[in-house]
Amino acid sequence: MAANGLMAASNVFLHRPENLNFSFSSRTTQMALIGVKGRVSFTGNVKRCFPVVLSMAKTETSVGAGDSIAPGKGVSIMVNGCSGKIGKAVIKAADSAGVNVVPTSFGSAEEAGQTVEVCGKEILVHGPTEREKVLSSVFEKYPELIVVDYTIPSAVNDNAELYGKVGVPFVMGTTGGDRTKLYKTVEESRIYAVISPQMGKQVVAFLAAMEIMSEQFPGAFAGYSLEVMESHQASKLDASGTAKAVISCFQKLGVSYDMDQIQLIRDPKQQIEVVGVPEEHVLGHAFHRYHLTSPDKTVSFEFQHNVCGRSIYAEGTVDAVLFLAKKIRSKAEKRIYSMIDVLREGNMR
Repeated sequence: MAANGLMAASNVFLHRPENLNFSFSSRTTQMALIGVKGRVSFTGNVKRCFPVVLSMAKTETSVGAGDSIAPGKGVSIMVNGCSGKIGKAVIKAADSAGVNVVPTSFGSAEEAGQTVEVCGKEILVHGPTEREKVLSSVFEKYPELIVVDYTIPSAVNDNAELYGKVGVPFVMGTTGGDRTKLYKTVEESRIYAVISPQMGKQVVAFLAAMEIMSEQFPGAFAGYSLEVMESHQASKLDASGTAKAVISCFQKLGVSYDMDQIQLIRDPKQQIEVVGVPEEHVLGHAFHRYHLTSPDKTVSFEFQHNVCGRSIYAEGTVDAVLFLAKKIRSKAEKRIYSMIDVLREGNMR
């Protein structure tokens, strides 16, 4: 503190407190003269008294280990299942974000030796043999490697064991497999991972909101009837996992409903004419509708979430990769994350 004023460094903030217990007195005019190097001086003969709180919070001027990972800053991904539509979509999203995609991938025995070209990149697909040797070699070349897994349900557990054995962190978007065993594998290997069967950020946010509602207002929809319709491409034979998650929330809210009651629409003609799926997205979409009706039929609620294409999942996957890279660099104590954790971080692109 100078004789006529207050020296304010760049990392010191002045703000008006709620509890006015400390005041600073100086003879000043109404005007504060701001000089160089952050010096604030007061001149004049009018005596003023005003409260001051000095917060010594340090301002950050450089990016540290715990800050957001900027795309292209050393992070590389290996997309297993790159020949599939979602795998290709992830590669395109990663390329747009400036994330390096390594020219190596794992696939089925039938795909071994094939080359997949995406975004001008040629990616060699390796079969089940020598996977450990190949992955170790790639990890050695790209030390900040994160594997993205969009393979098949029957490969989930074997793949996780491989990643754990080599010590490579991964983002698992593949559904199915033994999920209990999957989490146990990751815990025992002490690797970092984001595991989520739903990578669409906005859909995950909707699911989280449903969970909160069901926890805070159990039984709120007791007595209501529920109708659920979901439409996916014909290649999807099972019921939507997202639909089942939403239904479980409605059950907590007091709705009686059996999962076998879900109406699955897989016929392309019906999808276009009845559901309203754009023809160009018949081979890749996810439409869901939940209709609630009160016991006396006088009140109804309807929820919908419709996705065309796969970009929402691909973008969410890249956000998960950058999130995980940040956790690895900061040596976070927690190792296993979900897309809820990614959303809570709030650093999505």
